[in-house]
Amino acid sequence: MRIVGALGVALAGLSVIVAASASGEADTDSPYGEMTAVAVDDKGNMRVPPDYRTSYQMLGTWAVAADVGPGSKQMHVVYASPGTIAAYRKDGRFPDGTVLVKEVFNTTTKPMTTGTVSSAGALAGWFLMVKDDVGRFQGNKLWGDGWGWAWFDAADRKKTTSTDYKKDCQSCHVPAQASDWIYTHGYPPLNQ
Repeated sequence: MRIVGALGVALAGLSVIVAASASGEADTDSPYGEMTAVAVDDKGNMRVPPDYRTSYQMLGTWAVAADVGPGSKQMHVVYASPGTIAAYRKDGRFPDGTVLVKEVFNTTTKPMTTGTVSSAGALAGWFLMVKDDVGRFQGNKLWGDGWGWAWFDAADRKKTTSTDYKKDCQSCHVPAQASDWIYTHGYPPLNQ
C-alpha cells in the first residue's frame, strides 16, 4: 500500500513538472527546485500554479457566512501541493516548499429542496502561501514568518496585488499562529 501511495505522489509531482514545462511557466532558477518553481521564481515573485486543480491535493472548503440573511457570502476551496498531506501526517509540519492555493468564490444562495444552499459563483481570486523554512527572500515584503503570502485577483493569476504580507495577509491568520499560521483544524485530510 505504501508503494502505491508513494507512486501516486511521484506521478502527481511529475505531472506538475510536465504541465509547467509544457505551459512554459516553469522557472528552473527557483531556489526551491522544479516542484515549487511553478509558483515561485528566483526573486520570490509568486504566481498561481496553472494546473493546481488537477495536480494538487484538496484540503477542504470553508464557507464564510453572509453578513445579513441566510447562506454564505464566500466559499474558500483550498489545495496543497503534491505530497503535503502525507508529509504533514508524518510529523505535523508543512514541508519547506509546500504551496497552498485558496480559491475564493463569491456565492449564489437560493432555496433548494434540501434547504437554503450557497454554491460557488464568480471567482474573486486566489490566496497563495508558500512554505519557506530558511528565509530565502529577506527584504521581500511578501515573505516572512515562515511563508510567502500573496493575493491574486481573478483577472491575473501571475501578478499579486499584495504589497506587504503583514498589512495585506497576516491579520486573518493571527488566530492560527500556533499551528504555523494555517487553520489546520478545518482540513480533514491533515487530521485523519
